Amino acid sequence: MTGIRLTAPAPGWAIDADVVVVGSGVAGLTTALRCAAAGLDTVVVTKARLDDGSTRWAQGGIAAALGEGDTPEQHLDDTLVAGAGLCDEEAVRTLVTEGPDAVRRLITTGATFDTTDSGDIALTREGGHHRRRIAHAGGDATGAEISRALVEAVRSAALHTIENALVLDLLTDAEGRTAGVSLHVMGEGQHDGVGAVRAPSVVLATGGMGQVFSATTNPSVSTGDGVALALRAGAEVSDLEFVQFHPTVLFLGADSEGQQPLVSEAVRGEGAHLVDATGTRFMLGQHELAELAPRDIVAKAITRQMHEHSTEHMYLDARHFGAPMWEQRFPTILAACRAHGIDPVTEPIPVAPAAHYASGGIRTDLRGRTTVPGLYACGEVACTGVHGANRLASNSLLEGLVFAERIAADIAETRPPRTEPAKSTGGEPVALLAPETRTAIQRIMTRGAGVLRSAASLAAAAEELEALHRSAADADAADPKDAVPGVDSWEVTNLLLVSRVLVAAAREREETRGCHWREDRPDRDDAHWRRHLVVRIAADRTPVVHRTETAAFPPVRAAD
Repeated sequence: MTGIRLTAPAPGWAIDADVVVVGSGVAGLTTALRCAAAGLDTVVVTKARLDDGSTRWAQGGIAAALGEGDTPEQHLDDTLVAGAGLCDEEAVRTLVTEGPDAVRRLITTGATFDTTDSGDIALTREGGHHRRRIAHAGGDATGAEISRALVEAVRSAALHTIENALVLDLLTDAEGRTAGVSLHVMGEGQHDGVGAVRAPSVVLATGGMGQVFSATTNPSVSTGDGVALALRAGAEVSDLEFVQFHPTVLFLGADSEGQQPLVSEAVRGEGAHLVDATGTRFMLGQHELAELAPRDIVAKAITRQMHEHSTEHMYLDARHFGAPMWEQRFPTILAACRAHGIDPVTEPIPVAPAAHYASGGIRTDLRGRTTVPGLYACGEVACTGVHGANRLASNSLLEGLVFAERIAADIAETRPPRTEPAKSTGGEPVALLAPETRTAIQRIMTRGAGVLRSAASLAAAAEELEALHRSAADADAADPKDAVPGVDSWEVTNLLLVSRVLVAAAREREETRGCHWREDRPDRDDAHWRRHLVVRIAADRTPVVHRTETAAFPPVRAAD
């Protein structure tokens, strides 16, 4: 344990449970439902409303070998290729073999997918997939349908939920084992202010960290809270340098910041073309799958074209779809484009890459266990080894499903006893940043650690981030009253920690691999860098980066 914690008031209330699940996307709610079904007293904590996480924004669908002629082995092969040599093959095999039945159980839970005229699940194709294996709902509203079904199931099961609650830090007992979490509830409700959920099993399903960048497809709640909490608690994270930038995000202007509308890869899966301002397709000849190459390849190609043409975006041309197909297959995207003055039926869509998905995260084993006993992680916040250096399209929802079920099974099997949280020790809490620092962090990260990176850009980013870190500590030492605890200051403090760790890993990896693109190191170097970078926070609050000796993950060693 590091003893590092956020500056926050002591909990003023507490509730007890067997399991606390933090997050209400597909990973969190599936875990909670399975734990409750096993007879465990389960509490769900979520930062906004139950349906406000990243899951409901997922457009394309969920990948699984459900179609005729498709097999888990083919799904595995596509995933390994996309992961650029860093996938954990056992984790991927677990995903693709258990995935189809997990999707069927999701349907039993209440999720309704689009079907063909014969009643079979309708399947589409996305980048990196050699077969149609993407199940979708509402055309391009798959995440919204999955979220709806799971939220209804949670409410029907009368699970204890705490909404509008920002998790702060992990509670541990005298032996260093998980004993719950501290959290702050925003607004009126059954609980208010800082409190605690005391439980021997904590599942982090807090989603991504896209808000470390200026432009992202992630919702505003995606501030890396789970990764930051885990780091402060002494857990290891891995592969955090691999941030996937979605190639086709609706371009709203060079100065646009915050959440940007996504134009799903499924649009390309149905035959849309990437073109430059002259209408010329530029993916032909660059990859055998052209527009359906893995996302890192497409994002790099678009960025390269933007540089060559001195422009800020490229175009996605799907005018040949016609109005009926746009209205039936992609109603959400059509509405978003039209809301911003673009009509995809009659004109190409301006697109540019934006931060989309963290392939790395809190390091886990195949049962979702982290390096801190009793702490689990699932979904985008976790690094199971499934995604390697670049996530294959639509594998994220499936990963959330499969590993959520595995976590619930492990907790139900072990049923650890409840213990009393130890009184906090370990020195001064983390100095908080002023809320307005958020924009500065995002611009530093976009400039220095975005799609294109180099030793110089990363060094500059590291220096600027460390200056923010030191200035907060200095200001706190000069006048502790300036460090005002609150949601905005906690979020930006989490963003800074996650950014520092991401940049530390990106500086260490001196090659280009997957979605980590080093301009000064343009080649992939398997001999030296087909390795994982594992990071922890030292007691002096600096990131410590360790390179594994092989492409295999070291054991988690969290078992009791």
